[in-house]
Amino acid sequence: MSIPMPLRKPAAKRGAAPVAGLFCALIVLVAIFAPWIAPYDPDALDPLNAHAPLSARHLLGTDDLGRDLFSRLIHGARTSLAGPLIVILAAGTAGAILAITAAWFGGWFDALISRTLDVLFAFPGLVLAITVAALFGSGFVTPVAALSLAFVPVIARVMRAAALRERNLPYIEALRVQGFSGWHICVRHLVPNLAPLLMVQAAIGFGYAMIDLASISFLGLGLQPPAADWGLMIANGQPSILAGFPQQSIAAAVAVVITVVAFTAVAERLATRFGGDHAPVR
Repeated sequence: MSIPMPLRKPAAKRGAAPVAGLFCALIVLVAIFAPWIAPYDPDALDPLNAHAPLSARHLLGTDDLGRDLFSRLIHGARTSLAGPLIVILAAGTAGAILAITAAWFGGWFDALISRTLDVLFAFPGLVLAITVAALFGSGFVTPVAALSLAFVPVIARVMRAAALRERNLPYIEALRVQGFSGWHICVRHLVPNLAPLLMVQAAIGFGYAMIDLASISFLGLGLQPPAADWGLMIANGQPSILAGFPQQSIAAAVAVVITVVAFTAVAERLATRFGGDHAPVR
C-alpha cells in the first residue's frame, strides 16, 4: 500500500505570510510615528468642512465634525494596537508562568491550577470585559485588564499541555541527574523550548484581543470621544451612514479586518514553522 504524500500548501497561501508580515510591520511603524505621519491634528474641528468628500486634501474625507478621517485612522492605530499588545503581554506572561509551574510541580498544585483555569475559561472573555467595564467605568485600562485576565486560561491551557510533554522528555531527567536545579532547568531549557509555541499563541491571541477591544469601544464601554480609536470610529460613523457618508465606519472597519487577518496569517505561518497548536477560540 502506497504511503500518501503530505499535501503542500498552495503557493499563493505560502506567499501571503511575508506580505502579512510586512503589513504588520508597516502598521506598527505607522502607530509609532503617527504624530509625524498624520497630516492634521486628529481632534481639530472644522464644522464648515463636515462630511467633505475624498480629495487630495482629505484622503478619506472628513467626519460630521470636520475632522480629517485619514489622520484619525492613523492615530487610532496607536490605541488599537497598544490595547491588544498589553493584553497579550500580560496574559502570555501570567499564563506561561502558571503553565510551567503547574507542569513542573504536578500533583495537587497542578490540579489546583488546572481547576482554577477551567473556572476562568468558563467565562467568555468579551462578556467578562463588558461586565467589568460596566461596573467599574469605561476607558482604556478597565477593558484591557479584564481581557488580560480572560486570556490567561486560553494561553495557559495550551502551554501547560506542551510543558507536560516537554517535562517528560529524557533530556529533562538527564539534567536533573546532573544536579541542575529545577529553576535552572526551567529558565535555561524548558522556557526556550516552549517559546515558539508561546509566540504562536501570542500572534493568534492578538487578533482576538483586537476584535474584542474594538467591540467594547463600539459599545461605548472603551475609549470615549474625542479619542481616535478604530472601534469608536465605527460607532461614531453609524449616524453618518444613514446620511450617505459611510467613510468613517468603513475605513475603521477595514483597518480592523485587514490588521486582524494579517496577524492571523503571521500566526498561521509561525504555527506551520514551529508545529505549534492553535489557541482555542473563545
